Order: sequence, then structure tokens, then C-alpha cells
Amino acid sequence: MPTKVNRQTVDLSGFPNLVVIYLGMLVNRLTGLKTLFGFGPLISASASEQPDGLLLHEPVFYSVFPLHVGMRQYWRDSASLMAWTRSDPHREWWKKFLRDSGGTGFWHETYFRTGSMEAIYDDVPKSIGMMRFAPVVPARAGMFGAASRSAQIQAPPPVISESELYDEPSS
Repeated sequence: MPTKVNRQTVDLSGFPNLVVIYLGMLVNRLTGLKTLFGFGPLISASASEQPDGLLLHEPVFYSVFPLHVGMRQYWRDSASLMAWTRSDPHREWWKKFLRDSGGTGFWHETYFRTGSMEAIYDDVPKSIGMMRFAPVVPARAGMFGAASRSAQIQAPPPVISESELYDEPSS
């Protein structure tokens, strides 16, 4: 006799502004192993401190070759996520990575229950995720920061400005 499937779902009504973010780091060069294994424990330690608004942090394994690992995080709302990304230690990690990727590629795709989404791919040499079906454009001007890419209202400034990253004089 067949066994009926035990179907379950979740009631997300208590999370009207839920944000889900998938992140990944892949090793592009041998030196990237040091970067990956340096950042990994720091990120895990930071998540274990339960920053305000972080509901769940889960590791994700994408591939062995190239080595590609990441995480999935659920945030109460975009304000909590943005506040955490603009505070230390995340702010310093991000500035350091953007100045030197250390032989790795980094990406994230963010999905907002309120309806928008955004993504960034830094030093990612192959098409993954949304890159495989959507036009890939430079992350400049209005596409530079995650808040502006997602069209979130009252977008805070990015962790590092475009002019700082590209050593351009500010206007």
C-alpha cells in the first residue's frame, strides 16, 4: 500500500519583510584556498554571534572543482541586513576583498519577500546563477551597491563607494 506524502509548509505571515541571501566564494587560483579558509571561520563566527535580524545561517557546498562553497541566510528585513553589512567586521572584510580578491571569486543573490531581488558577481570567471539568463552589466553607477540594485527605499550608501574602489575623485 502506498504511503501518502507528509506535505508541510511554513506560515511566513510573521515575516512580511523576509530577505533570503545566497552567497558563494569560489577558488580561482591556488592562492584562493588561503583566502577561502581565512574568511570561512570568520564568517561562521560572526553568524554564531546572532547579529540582530539574522534568523538562520546555513552553509552550502556547491562544488569540489573548482572549490566553491557558500551559505544561505534568512534575515528579518533588509534594514537588519544592511545594518550588519555596514558594521564591523563585515565592513572591513568587504573593503579588503574588493581591494584584493585573494584568488577567489565572490557572489551573492538576494531575494526580498517584498518583491525585488539583486545580485553581484565579483571575479566570478564563469556564468552562474542569474548570470546564466540575464544580461551581465558592469556594477557601476546605479548598479554599484546592493541597495540601489534592489530598489530598496532609503538605500544606505555602500560599504565602499565606487570612487573609493576605483580611485576616482569624488564629485
